[in-house]
Amino acid sequence: PHLAALVLARGGSKGIPLKNIKLLAGVPLIGWVLRAAIDAGVFHSIWVSTDHDEIEKVAKQFGAQVHRRSPEVSQDSSTSLEAITEFLNHHHEVDIVGNIQATSPCLHPSDLIKVANMIQKEGFDSVFSVVRRHQFRWSEVKKGENKMTEPQNLNPAKRYRRQDWPGELYENGSFYFAKRHLIEKGYLQGGKMAYYEMRAEHSVDIDIDIDWPIAEQRVLSFGYFGKEPLKEVKLLVCSIDGCLTNGRIYVTEDHKEMVSYDYRDIVGIDLLKKRGIQVRLISDRDCSKTLSAMQLGCVAKVSVTNKLQVLKDWQEDMGLSWKEVAYLGNEESDVECLKQAGMSAVPADACAAAQKAAGYICKSRGGCGAVREFAEHIFLLLEKVNSARKQ
Repeated sequence: PHLAALVLARGGSKGIPLKNIKLLAGVPLIGWVLRAAIDAGVFHSIWVSTDHDEIEKVAKQFGAQVHRRSPEVSQDSSTSLEAITEFLNHHHEVDIVGNIQATSPCLHPSDLIKVANMIQKEGFDSVFSVVRRHQFRWSEVKKGENKMTEPQNLNPAKRYRRQDWPGELYENGSFYFAKRHLIEKGYLQGGKMAYYEMRAEHSVDIDIDIDWPIAEQRVLSFGYFGKEPLKEVKLLVCSIDGCLTNGRIYVTEDHKEMVSYDYRDIVGIDLLKKRGIQVRLISDRDCSKTLSAMQLGCVAKVSVTNKLQVLKDWQEDMGLSWKEVAYLGNEESDVECLKQAGMSAVPADACAAAQKAAGYICKSRGGCGAVREFAEHIFLLLEKVNSARKQ
């Protein structure tokens, strides 16, 4: 049976404009779930249903196919079931739909693999995600009603300790898998039905109970970053023009060049060095005089025609794996380096090709704190590595 992953991502959002492609920890929100779906390796096709050109562009960058939904199912009042039904009407090859919510950025491939097995091998017609919560419920008393509240799932005279109470299961909205015949009858849950319990730390729903800064911290701690485990970064290579500087060159009357840089980036380089991470600089043009004036104390290579070859030479000379190399670039000449490095980033104003190749898009522009921001991002991920080792 053809199992398709389907992410619903319309352009309209009452809370956060174009929320589905807003950067979360340097990655478009929808990118987190598409990465998990692709790496799960259980879907015959992966789709994004949208009515917006920019969302379509991002979806294709992450390797998904796009179904352009009609205006009729793109309204504020439109339901997920209506959008899924329309998708099935246009894709008769699909037998099972795994509807994955774009607002669940801590989803992992392992969860999707297990659910696919429940549908395809164990014969369930529908499977949906839940999370276990330890919350005591009380009956609601509306304003003006002359009555007392009543306990719903506890005895106040004998309150459970958390460790003595298994808690209750709640839908968390991460995904709903269902077979075609069920959806065509108007159901996402029904038939031979089962739930899949997700780990609490992976159950993040931005729509419901979490704001953006908190979600970024959760994703950095518990998100899925790719098939290979993260490793300690030993080398950061930074493109000079457009990353360390803003890319502008000022020329004086006596033909001398001047550039500007942000002191925060110099602090970021110093912090990286203190953590034992080597910082090396690279440039397409000859900016050796500028580097000498900046007195950064970093190995640098200028007038480079093949940045990837220089990066490979440095990596081999230091005896590093690619997972131990980070790269900050901003131009088309950086694209192959961004793809090769284990950790990669671009400033907010990098060219489109570089943004597509990078794993992290900074909020800061080149020459305006992007190096410092990427350094802090590296430190957060290294905390994740150290935490995993302790576990």
